[in-house]
Amino acid sequence: MSFPTTRLRRLRYLPQMRALTRHVQLSPSQLILPLFVRDGDGPRQEISSMPGQYQLTLADLVQEADAARRLGLGGVILFGIPAQKDELGSDACRDQGIVQRAVQAMKAAAPELLVITDVCFCEYTSHGHCGVVRDTSHGPDVDNDATLELLARQAVSHAKAGADIIAPSGMMDGMVGAIRRGLDAAGRTDMPILSYAAKYSSAFYGPFRDAAESAPQFGDRRSYQMDYAADPDQALREVEQDLAEGADLVMVKPALAYLDIIHRVRTRFPGVPLAAYNVSGEYSMIKAAARQGWLDERAVALESLTAMRRAGADIILTYWAKDVARWL
Repeated sequence: MSFPTTRLRRLRYLPQMRALTRHVQLSPSQLILPLFVRDGDGPRQEISSMPGQYQLTLADLVQEADAARRLGLGGVILFGIPAQKDELGSDACRDQGIVQRAVQAMKAAAPELLVITDVCFCEYTSHGHCGVVRDTSHGPDVDNDATLELLARQAVSHAKAGADIIAPSGMMDGMVGAIRRGLDAAGRTDMPILSYAAKYSSAFYGPFRDAAESAPQFGDRRSYQMDYAADPDQALREVEQDLAEGADLVMVKPALAYLDIIHRVRTRFPGVPLAAYNVSGEYSMIKAAARQGWLDERAVALESLTAMRRAGADIILTYWAKDVARWL
């Protein structure tokens, strides 16, 4: 049938009809709120490049945990900013490191809130890279295999602190397998791993590096994060490898410029829980345009997040999580 017998606008005339036939839905329970926690006391510090986001102290973090719980969010993911950094990122593995103490405080305040911890070293190292740096024939670079043992130690310390999910983000080959073996050896065969399986080297991370104080002091991360111009099937290889090593959930990062990758992963791996990270640059661009009056922040944020769900994401990490829960 074709026009005039078929009139597709019949499904759109009434708001009730649009609501009835809407396929893609957003729910607070699908959203994860990223939080930045820093060592020390004093007031929360707003992140200049991410309006409305803050570096939090432990006391502030407890309040955020309670707010996330009351709003029905799916959970939070923690990024730590230590008081001191060194070449190995030692604070990342300490039982009394900033993230470990943050997990303990949040679980004490809101035990039912799902707490995910980012497992990486860029926030903790003096050089800002995601692992042990060695000199190579092409200059300083992260030593993949030397970093694996440290990632496993970091993950085990987070599990001991009470984390519910471990989320390795460093894009080291073999990282999921090393972490899985470390957790299993520590008796934590129950601990899920959410792997940043397809994480691209992206200019959209700029504001995050301000927030986490994690900008590399030399070079860049293109030798370990994925090339955005690579064949999209490379992302499928990364996901497949992480699943084979023991990942329980996988992530695509960034999200908005990588909807095609989200869709490919969803199509290739049905049934595998799939997360998308709505990253800092995506957030900050809309915030900046909204402050100029060029965009409606609420409308554009909801449209963007709905597009990520439509592409196939089950879970979205987003700085708008609390706002969206209120809007909905």
